Amino acid sequence: MFRTSLATLVLFASLNAASFAATPTLDDAIADLGHRWAKVSYQTPKDGKEAAFDTLIAHAQQVAQAYPGRAEPMIWEAIVLASAAKADGGLGALSKVKQARTLLLAAEKINPTALNGSVYNSLGSLYAKVPGWPIGFGDKQKAKAYLEKALAINPDGIDPNYFYADLLADQGDYVHAADHLKRALAAPARPGREDADAGRRQEVQQLLDSLRQKHGDQLAGR
Repeated sequence: MFRTSLATLVLFASLNAASFAATPTLDDAIADLGHRWAKVSYQTPKDGKEAAFDTLIAHAQQVAQAYPGRAEPMIWEAIVLASAAKADGGLGALSKVKQARTLLLAAEKINPTALNGSVYNSLGSLYAKVPGWPIGFGDKQKAKAYLEKALAINPDGIDPNYFYADLLADQGDYVHAADHLKRALAAPARPGREDADAGRRQEVQQLLDSLRQKHGDQLAGR
């Protein structure tokens, strides 16, 4: 009987250890979301993005539910929603960006510097790209304020410099936009985010090339 009980205890401990090992940590879950987002954003054909993002939204929601009260999964759920809205572009897009804003504002209250200031990157991008009143909540001044907060947290980061440059270019400040695009290209690599970095660098280079082509006289030597 003692041997049977001991064997049962050993088996129970082994099963618990295996179950624990199979449960991803928050860092692992966030890294996985990042890879999935990069794959859909940069590697999935345009006609497949909407369905792929719908699947990713459901997964991001599951991660957020698994780690309640944490800012990181809320930020990533918002990023996926915003990206899905961009890919969709239909009537459902406005609902998605409103959900994204709600999540980001909630995450800001929990930890405003989570993921190196990604709350402010994402809020700035939303306010910059969403139509203004009466259709949406877009506001260029709020966008600029949020993106400047993102740059204060992560001045050399590829994302804050890219989003800020995009806003500046939209407002006609091509010289400073080009400066921030060059900073984005010079941004240090993010370990584990190589796929996202590669896709973002393409976007940065495309915008810089476009500015040079259209406004080369203002950007001479830049």
